[in-house]
Amino acid sequence: MTRTARRRWTRELTSEVDGIAVGETGPVLLHGYDPPAGGLWVDSAIPGKLASLDRSTGEVLWVSPCEVGYGRGFGAGFGGDNDAIVLGPSAGGHRIVRMSLDNGELVSVAEIDTFDEALVGADLCICASAQRVFGTDTAGLEEVWSYSKKGERYHHIGRTAKRIFVVFTQDSTKKQGVLSLDAATGRPKGLLLAPTQSVIHDLCVDEGALCVLIGNLAAALPQEILLEHLVNNPDDDGSSAEGLALLALDPDGKEGDAPLWYETVKRSDEGEEPEMALSADCGKLYIINGALLEVRDALTGRPLGDWAIPGLDERVGWMVSQGGGLLAEETRVSVFELPA
Repeated sequence: MTRTARRRWTRELTSEVDGIAVGETGPVLLHGYDPPAGGLWVDSAIPGKLASLDRSTGEVLWVSPCEVGYGRGFGAGFGGDNDAIVLGPSAGGHRIVRMSLDNGELVSVAEIDTFDEALVGADLCICASAQRVFGTDTAGLEEVWSYSKKGERYHHIGRTAKRIFVVFTQDSTKKQGVLSLDAATGRPKGLLLAPTQSVIHDLCVDEGALCVLIGNLAAALPQEILLEHLVNNPDDDGSSAEGLALLALDPDGKEGDAPLWYETVKRSDEGEEPEMALSADCGKLYIINGALLEVRDALTGRPLGDWAIPGLDERVGWMVSQGGGLLAEETRVSVFELPA
């Protein structure tokens, strides 16, 4: 039975939101901007500002101008020394900044290469562009490692404490897979999923499970697992292993290992595949499908419930931490209660 998630608080904003961050403790961070009349800008990078809100009540703690603006590539999170870390475009190229969580004061700023996707951790910011994946120290704001390989292009990224997981495309075959890097050094640890997919739609990871949303389950399953599936489903002509599917893998595993679990995704009555997105936290997998949120045990795939979340289908940002779902719409932010 689908229930409506309980809203802890909501706040209407005068600025437009383009980025959010929430951690295990501390405030909620909102990055936004004020659009000009007519919507015309002098520069391609739009000036931004950062706001800190109390995670329990939504009370605005402070708002400060931010060196990082709105445009291609954005990341935000929490450093290891009472810092907010924000990285993205500015009028002078891409930059990374440290700001005090106490009052929004700018602590330090550095230039950074252009990127498409970023993850901010207390120790490192991990960034990915089509050409490379690189790590930047959150204290010194200096790049400490870089990974690239000829014939590969990079897309989604995820992280556990010790590993970085990267969706990549093999140029020679145009197929996608998932590789693993050492988080401290950026050195390759091997493949987790061979490049057999035409597209990997999304990736998320928790300490116990790496979950991917793939387009061809049959190509991802080891041969013996696929044969077992067909034996156990004698009426199946193989079509159930084709199309959109969820696949959970052991983050410490290797290519060819049996998955933790897998499941095909049902099409709509019109035969269309749903638009879905994944996130993971505290051992749970959160699956977005329109305004609906389904929660699973990430390790086993066991259903834990599903909730309707007003505005989720209009989101500009969504994060889950410690049983709270932070949802940003264009000019509104809310926190919903979720199973922790």
